[in-house]
Amino acid sequence: MINTPNRIILASGSTIRRKLLQDAGVAVDIEVARIDEEMIKDALVAEGAYPRDIADALAEGKARKVSLKHPDAMVIGCDQVLSFKGRLISKCATAEEARALLGEMQGERHRLLSAAVIYEGGEPKWRHIGEVRMMMRPLSDVYLDDYIQRNWDRVRDAVGCYKLEEEGVRLFSSIEGEYFNVLGLPLLAVLSYLVDRKMVAS
Repeated sequence: MINTPNRIILASGSTIRRKLLQDAGVAVDIEVARIDEEMIKDALVAEGAYPRDIADALAEGKARKVSLKHPDAMVIGCDQVLSFKGRLISKCATAEEARALLGEMQGERHRLLSAAVIYEGGEPKWRHIGEVRMMMRPLSDVYLDDYIQRNWDRVRDAVGCYKLEEEGVRLFSSIEGEYFNVLGLPLLAVLSYLVDRKMVAS
C-alpha cells in the first residue's frame, strides 16, 4: 500500500516557482533548504559532471534535506543551471559582470536546464530535467548598457541575468522548449506526477 503524503512542501524560496504552483491550483507550504550550493556545484564541476547532472544533484540535495525533517510530506526540490559553450554559468555578483556575460552571450545559443526532484519519507520518488535552448539576438553595446542599468536590481538573482516574463524577452530571437522551464520549474511534468499520485485532482 502506498501512503499518501498529507501535504506538499516546496523546498525553495523562489517566488516564481511558488506562484506557478499556486496559480495551477496546487497548495504548497514553503521551506527553504539550506545547502551549500556553491560547494556542491564546484565539486561536481571539478569532477567533470554534466550541467544536467549538476542541476539534478542540487535539486535532490534540497528535497532530501527538507524531506528528512518532514517525512509525512511530499517535498519538491528544484534547481536551474545555464550551460554556455560547454561551461556552467552562475549568477553574476555585480552589474559589471552581468554586462560582460550578456555581451558574450549575445548572438549565441545557450541551454537552460531546470531540474525537479520529489522526495517522500526521506527517499527519492521522482525526478525530471527540462531543457530549453535559447537563442539570444545580436544586441548593441548601447542597448546592453541601458538594459543592465534598468534591470540589474530585478535580475541580479537570475541565472543568465534575464527574466523572460519581463524585459528579458527582448533579448531573444528564438526559444525551443517549454516556457515553464525557463522560469525554473518543469511545471507540466511535476503536475503529471501530482495527478498520478492523486495529490491534485484531474
